Amino acid sequence: MSKTKDSSKPWGGRFSEATDAFVERFTASVAFDQRMYQQDINGSIAHARMLEKVGILTASELEQIVSGLETIRMEIAAGEFTWSVGLEDVHMNIESSLTARIGDVGKKLHTGRSRNDQVATDIRLFVRDEVDQLALLLGKVLNALLDLAEREAETIMPGFTHLQTAQPVTFGHHIMAWREMLERDLGRLQDCRKRLNFSPLGAAALAGTTYPIDREYTAAQLGFDGPTRNSLDSVSDRDFAIELAAFGSLLMTHLSRFSEELVLWTSTQFGFVDLPDRFCTGSSIMPQKKNPDVPELIRGKTGRVHGHLIALLTLMKSQPLAYNKDNQEDKEPLFDLINTLKDCLFAYSEMLPALECKREVMYAAAKQGYATATDLADYLVKKGLPFRDAHEVVGKSVASAIASKKDLSELSLAELQAFSALIEADVFDVLTLEGSVNARDHIGGTAPAQVRAAIAAARDRQ
Repeated sequence: MSKTKDSSKPWGGRFSEATDAFVERFTASVAFDQRMYQQDINGSIAHARMLEKVGILTASELEQIVSGLETIRMEIAAGEFTWSVGLEDVHMNIESSLTARIGDVGKKLHTGRSRNDQVATDIRLFVRDEVDQLALLLGKVLNALLDLAEREAETIMPGFTHLQTAQPVTFGHHIMAWREMLERDLGRLQDCRKRLNFSPLGAAALAGTTYPIDREYTAAQLGFDGPTRNSLDSVSDRDFAIELAAFGSLLMTHLSRFSEELVLWTSTQFGFVDLPDRFCTGSSIMPQKKNPDVPELIRGKTGRVHGHLIALLTLMKSQPLAYNKDNQEDKEPLFDLINTLKDCLFAYSEMLPALECKREVMYAAAKQGYATATDLADYLVKKGLPFRDAHEVVGKSVASAIASKKDLSELSLAELQAFSALIEADVFDVLTLEGSVNARDHIGGTAPAQVRAAIAAARDRQ
């Protein structure tokens, strides 16, 4: 009788006919949420131990449940577990398998629990595990940046505004700017972990349960800082996932900016750095090409992560309390976002130590574009000339140098004095690239001494 109630569903008692095949496929999530099997089993074991603690399960029943769940865990890990779309999700697949193995004792596991608080617990556990992995990967990138900055603390390159040569900076200083962004990202990730680390388990469907449960016990068993404070919020909250996506969007924005610079710097027109062949690809038609595909793809994947943030925000924006089926749509964007972040961070942790800096090319580029013009203006101000007048003098000096196809440092003293009598022979001390960067010897400045101090301070913060 195909239209009688579907007894294969744990919730099937209310229904008089089987679920339509399309609806079964459309509403199932097991194809993707099986990824949370470890967290689901851990949550179930913690719940079972709590039930035994408060007298709902016997010690023997607890032992059977834990043993059965651990066997299922091993089968899933070995790829020997059969997942059923008909059982909808990871939770019902595992529970049904447990009951098939140990009989009616398995049916007692769900006492005082709903799939609503179960999935809310699982996804918090899953996100927490992934946050810890992301933090480790981000830490490797941060360390790689420190090592690179230390190696290139005295390497001079042009600094840019509007992608035009502005002032000389050290490459180490530039790399430390990248690190500042990522260190803030790490702080955001750590803040996200603090807010998600509370246990929804025990909130049940939405209102709590009449059983004498111990939520503090299960929270401690699972490594949470405590139980969540409101049952309605507990089962419907997904802002921790949105917060992770917001962190990811900012992280990818930063990695995209770095990637854009690597793409520019590896080009023939810049030639500042070289990436090892293993991070590049060639052209199917142009044999001379060496394309920086890894940074290009990271730059491209930024839009993917931004899209997941918008998807999660949109998912939650109109949901009334408490749980709604809409929330099933949180997992695929969240899972893909996490995969993308991990891959991009891993790529950078491998690329940065292998980055080859072409110091001579950078130095030559810094000598073009009159990068020490501001230093000449500062020199005149220190001689007593108002800054706006100094600005005009330097502008005329630059125009003259352009006309004669010389750098400012290549103009003679007489040529420079034609624009201001305040200029003396010591002017050439400030017109060198080394003099320019060393003069900016203050906190946050580009002087090699300040770069090394910033590196030491960053290592102390780790």
